[in-house]
Formats: sequence, structure tokens, C-alpha cells
Amino acid sequence: MSRPHRTAIAGTGGIAAAHAAALRAAGDRATLVAVADVDAARAREFATQWGAPRSYDSLGRLLAEEAVDVLHLCTPPQHHTPLALEALAAGVTVLVEKPPALSLAEMDALIAGEAASSAHVATVFQHRFGPAAVRLRRMTAAGELGKPLVATCDTLWYRDDAYFAVPWRGSWDTEGGGPTMGHGIHQFDLLLSVLGPWQEVRALAARQARDVQTEDVSLALVSFASGAVATVVNSVVSPRQTSALRFDYERATVEVKHLYGYTDADWTVTPAPGHEEVLPRWQRERSAVASGHGCQIEAFHDALDRGEPPPVTLAESRHTMEFVAALYASAFTGAPVRRGEIGPDNPFYTTMEGVGAPWR
Repeated sequence: MSRPHRTAIAGTGGIAAAHAAALRAAGDRATLVAVADVDAARAREFATQWGAPRSYDSLGRLLAEEAVDVLHLCTPPQHHTPLALEALAAGVTVLVEKPPALSLAEMDALIAGEAASSAHVATVFQHRFGPAAVRLRRMTAAGELGKPLVATCDTLWYRDDAYFAVPWRGSWDTEGGGPTMGHGIHQFDLLLSVLGPWQEVRALAARQARDVQTEDVSLALVSFASGAVATVVNSVVSPRQTSALRFDYERATVEVKHLYGYTDADWTVTPAPGHEEVLPRWQRERSAVASGHGCQIEAFHDALDRGEPPPVTLAESRHTMEFVAALYASAFTGAPVRRGEIGPDNPFYTTMEGVGAPWR
């Protein structure tokens, strides 16, 4: 790398601070040159706080006036696809917050836009990048834990009515979905990254307590190409909050319990009888690093420096987004959905609401 990556942030709401902090921690690998937000005053305040020399009231103006290598896209979800396409057209690589798009149709538009550009789009799925998750994927791939058999993935969070008073939250048109799309996606993306291709989803969704268009809880039964089976629960009506994943292999159970980020201390490994060697293999590596934006942004810069597409690629994030669409499709139609079924002629291709929520 001959110089730091010239970086901009679009959208200066709450999550943008995590990106700015990670960029600051990256040192001379990145320089924050500008920020943009439709709220010009908020953009100026954010720029002052994080040391960006300039701020703009639109991404278009920023791209026209700045030489930018990388854009961190931190706007509400409905703006992700159009702004990412705008950046791709300018030859700027994008790191976009989850969800990267509102639908599979938008995902495919991003894939087409990337193919026509010299730049790339990567999605923020930061929990893939904590040291323990990286180790788990490596040990799984190497067969050190045996065959994966059963898994559970719980995102049991609590968001009150005031949280949903923000105009873009709880709407299919602006957020794309409920906790399946915007909350649990963190955990089940990690689940999918470990267990690989899913085959079929059978799901339920409900609106239990919040005055929103979308669900506030969903549940899924999932089968994988490997033969593993899993449950996935996503909730924003659970007062005792937890994020928990459990993987039962032939030779060990591997678990993590945390809330918004984990370290090695949050993971436990329980060997099956006769396979006590698994634990010291897991413990060969120790890390106090927390999963979060810093881990992913480090991997992002590493890939750029090597001239490679940065993780998580659009192909990888489409795998997760197809799972989201399948969960909604199964929940709203009452039928199981297999991977590959949701094509352009399917109502769940253009919107996660598909045929409409049963409570509509």
C-alpha cells in the first residue's frame, strides 16, 4: 500500500460512530476525508467530532468533489442500494451496513453494478471476524470437531415502542423487515458462515407486541447441505436480552453467549466423551479481541492491500439475504422453502413482505 485508503462515511447516525472509531483505530491504513448526511448540521458536527476535514449534505456532492477510495455506507436501509450503486459508478469501493439491500432484486442489482465497475461492495457482518469465529470455521473445515449435527441460534433482544418511533423503523419499505432483517441477521449470518449452504427453511413469524408493519419475532427450522439441522429465533420483545449460538458436533459442543459482541471469554467448548483432545486444540489460540467493526475493517483493508475483493462479498451476503427471504416466504405462505426457489417471478424476490404478512 503506497498511501492510506481515502475514506468517506455517508450517514452520520448512531452506527457511523462505530465505523469512525474503527477507522481511527486503523491508524495510517485509512484517512477519513469527508462525511455526508442529508442533515447538514449533523454532518458538520460528526465531521468535527471525528476529524473529517469536510462535510456534505449529499453523497453526490461528496463524490463529485472528493477523491475517495472507500465509502462506508451507514444510512437507513432503504438508501443502501441506490447509494452503493452511485459509489460503484464513481469507482468507489463500498462497505455497507447490514442489511445490504431490501430484497434479492436489489442484491442482484448490486451484483450487476459491481460487475460493471472497478470497485466492490462488502457487507458489514462483523461477528464473522472475531478470533473465536475464525477459529471455529477453520476447525470445522479441517474436520477437527467432526461432523456438525445440531445448532441453535437465538437473538433475543428488547426494543420498546420508543425505538420504533423513528420513522424508518418497522416498515417493509424503509427497513425491509423486522428483527429477522435488522437484528437477528448478525447471529444467523455467523451460523451460516460456519455451517455452510442451507437447504430448506420452515418458519413462523408474528407481530406480538409492537405497533409496526413487520414482525417482532420469527422462528425457523433449517436444514443444511451437510446434514446439520438448526433452529433460529429472532425477537425484539425479550426483556432478558441475549445473543447465543450453540454448535453440536460429533466431538464437541461449541457455544457463545454475548449480547452485541464477544471475546474468547464468551465461548465454551465441551468435548464429547473420548474426545478430550478437542479442548486443548481450541485453547491453542487465545485472544482478548472483541468481535466488532474493528476486526472486519482490518480484514477489509487487508484484502484491499492485496488487490482482492473485500469480505463479506456480495455473493456471500446474498446467501444470507436469500435465507432471510426464504424465512419470510415460509412464514407467510406456510410452506417450506428450499434454497434457489425464490427467483424473479416469486413475490418474495422484490420485497421481503412478498404476498403480505398475515396480520396486515
